Amino acid sequence: MNSVTYNKSIELLHKASSVHGFLASALDISNYKRVWSRDGVICGLAALASEDEELVKTFEKTIHTLAAHQHDIGTIPSNVAFKGKKVEVSYGGLAGRVDAVTWFIIGVCQLAHYKQDPQIVELYKPNINKCLKLLNAWEFNNKHLLYIPLSGNWADEYITDGYVLYDQLLRLWALKCYNHFENKVQIDHKIDSIIEQLQINFLGDSKAEKFHPRAYEAMALKSYLPASFSPSGYKTQFDAFANSLFLILNLGSSDLKERIVEYSQNLLSQSKLQVLPAFWPPVMQEDEHWNLLKDNCKYEFRNYPYEFHNGGSWPMVNGFYGLALCSMGYEQAAQDLLRNINQLNALEEFAFYENFHSITGEPLGVPKCAWSAAGAVILHKSLNNNFKILID
Repeated sequence: MNSVTYNKSIELLHKASSVHGFLASALDISNYKRVWSRDGVICGLAALASEDEELVKTFEKTIHTLAAHQHDIGTIPSNVAFKGKKVEVSYGGLAGRVDAVTWFIIGVCQLAHYKQDPQIVELYKPNINKCLKLLNAWEFNNKHLLYIPLSGNWADEYITDGYVLYDQLLRLWALKCYNHFENKVQIDHKIDSIIEQLQINFLGDSKAEKFHPRAYEAMALKSYLPASFSPSGYKTQFDAFANSLFLILNLGSSDLKERIVEYSQNLLSQSKLQVLPAFWPPVMQEDEHWNLLKDNCKYEFRNYPYEFHNGGSWPMVNGFYGLALCSMGYEQAAQDLLRNINQLNALEEFAFYENFHSITGEPLGVPKCAWSAAGAVILHKSLNNNFKILID
């Protein structure tokens, strides 16, 4: 990232800062002028990477806001809006947002690790313990994998539901981060149990019975991990965010990790934008899941093929794929990817769009999107200043 692009990214994160934490966009568009859990923590990771103390303070405010509005049962807000003296708290729209809970735990622990202050974890320990109890309840069958409703995470208008890979990996990361401070055997056992179920149900590495053996046998994926499965079977789209987290968390065999990178790089090389789409291939109108996709929106439909979650390209997601490349030792590929992310962010005088049409390159979604800048900052600092996120 050249100095101009980096400075523009940091400038946007400052503009998206508020007295209550990071806002999703620096512009007052739609519902983006709110403190969001996942957006806020991802922007917080960029703040830590930047070592900009004002941004770090904004991250601290973000965590405080989320904790202060935690529901009695443990749910972390999807977002919180401050309108004068009125506070609006949302735990999700058509469905609750499971990843709000896991991102919150990750955020607390990353902040404590950066500041080398375990008391931050102690301060939020009651909140975290509520989160962990709730996550256990969300297994429903007590078999160590979360069951996620349709619309239950960041891809809130997409088709994934049930045992969604992305959410299992976020929970695993959250537990690893928390146990970095707690060092409890029972948390280690839970981590091991989750990994075992991932190996059985997503990798097929064990002869142990799978949740859905008939559906797994029908899937036969080899190059990457499927996006999700449910009682109705597997959804086999490539989820770039989830597969990136899998690599970052250093799971699976060396052979599988190399196959994921090979598939990802091949897909990236075929893209006009030279970045990964969020999910691939797109769901087309003639496909089995088209009706599920087109009806999963509360207001306007945005998931046309190659757009938004349905094959659109997100700078934020690619920032995490860049981290995955770094973790695998592919620094030149990560540098090339960072350059491509920067080119997208710089379009229209550094508009930092939310996502892009993967075929035409048309900017889509909300401009001045804070986590579009954040993904680039995290990757830049990982490559050039040896910034390390806390994994375990």
